[in-house]
Amino acid sequence: MDQKLDFLKQLAHGLAVQFGSSCEVVIHDLTKKDLDKSIVYIENGQVSNRHTGDGPSGIVFETLRSDPGKINDKLAYLTRTDDGRILKSSTLYIRNEKGRIAYIFSVNYDITALLAAENSIRSLIQTTPEENPEADSSDTPQKITHNVTELLDLLIEQAIAKVGKPVALMNKDDKVAVVQYLNNAGAFLITKSGDKVSSLLGISKFTLYSYMDKG
Repeated sequence: MDQKLDFLKQLAHGLAVQFGSSCEVVIHDLTKKDLDKSIVYIENGQVSNRHTGDGPSGIVFETLRSDPGKINDKLAYLTRTDDGRILKSSTLYIRNEKGRIAYIFSVNYDITALLAAENSIRSLIQTTPEENPEADSSDTPQKITHNVTELLDLLIEQAIAKVGKPVALMNKDDKVAVVQYLNNAGAFLITKSGDKVSSLLGISKFTLYSYMDKG
């Protein structure tokens, strides 16, 4: 077995024991041909309700679409589980001897209870109403998906939300924007995603490819 993967599993176990049951550690194997089952190891999977053999998260496809030389570890960002719990997450990219990313090592810590406690304390010590009309949308937690079908649906939902109008009211430029968003997110690496997006937007596969080339 890959010694690097063995070490990552050892590290994952150590972190999970150190920080307890609220700390999920996940290893994605990008060397596998079947990325629908990219999770090869997970500790405390009850945090996100995922298991070994489950599919990739959005960040996996984002990685596959990116230039390995320009990818940096992503630390201390927020994600969200299906049941609404908030996780503080960090993602580390593990490279092979050729500099290609072979594994993704993710740590997700459930901070839901801590946030509730923080909000309670803030309400006790607050003296004036908080106003933050220019809140950073990048702090919105990213939903954790369990398989490629869920991931594609989520990416499509995000693309439509970014355009800001339902598909029925979209013009050509709007549809190009949707396709470009999905392409940049790596959505078209998912098998038969092109068929689903073409059907949703009411365009042909040829038109879909032409929209992709406009980026």
